[in-house]
Amino acid sequence: MMAVSRSDLLAWLNELLQLNYTKIEQCGTGGAYCQILDSIYGDLPMARVKMNAKHEYEFVANFKVMQNVFKAKKIDKPIPIEKLVKCKMDNLEFLQWMKRFWDSNYGGQGYDAVGRRRGAPAEPPATIAPLSTGARSASTVLGVGRSGGKTPISGHRAGSTQPNEAMQALQTQLREMSTHMEGLEKERDFYFAKLRDIEILVQQQSETLESQGKEDDNLKEIQKILYSTEDGFEVPENAPVDEEETF
Repeated sequence: MMAVSRSDLLAWLNELLQLNYTKIEQCGTGGAYCQILDSIYGDLPMARVKMNAKHEYEFVANFKVMQNVFKAKKIDKPIPIEKLVKCKMDNLEFLQWMKRFWDSNYGGQGYDAVGRRRGAPAEPPATIAPLSTGARSASTVLGVGRSGGKTPISGHRAGSTQPNEAMQALQTQLREMSTHMEGLEKERDFYFAKLRDIEILVQQQSETLESQGKEDDNLKEIQKILYSTEDGFEVPENAPVDEEETF
């Protein structure tokens, strides 16, 4: 089967899901892939999918939902999450596979994409690069390595020694802060992924017991801990709230 062109893939994706994506690489957030599957099966837990995800740990969470669906539907296709979340060329090949899978499995039923995501905003990512970019981002923000004889950010020209020293100190401080922030982000993503895995396992076991007319108080306590909030971490009143999806 011939590969579908980029422009045709984008046109199909935007029409099916009522999106405004401009690049296939934007699918690396995982939300569009999840909703393609939902258009086929109609039972994906869309409340757990963040269509407007902006950070890599949110992308990973979306792909975890997708992995769970692949397992439940016995879809024998590896999902290269680490490559896809970088929002690079790997998404072209994967979206082409998703299109072939959709062509083979979509039943022709109508699909209300906006309604299924409960009207949640689904703007394409403002930037293609993931959140964690390390010291290179610090250099970019400060304009380090720019070509051309433009005036430095401080407003002083290169002939002034004191402003240059101050600028170098600020650059060093910002690089250190960026490195520290990257370390914190990796640690956060590590524990977030573990919690997501625990949540999925608990949910699967709870659904199994529920289908058998049973329940487990320990599982309920674990879910209570997972979904509890603390002062300062509540969802803002005007922010969209993910409703718990039941099957």
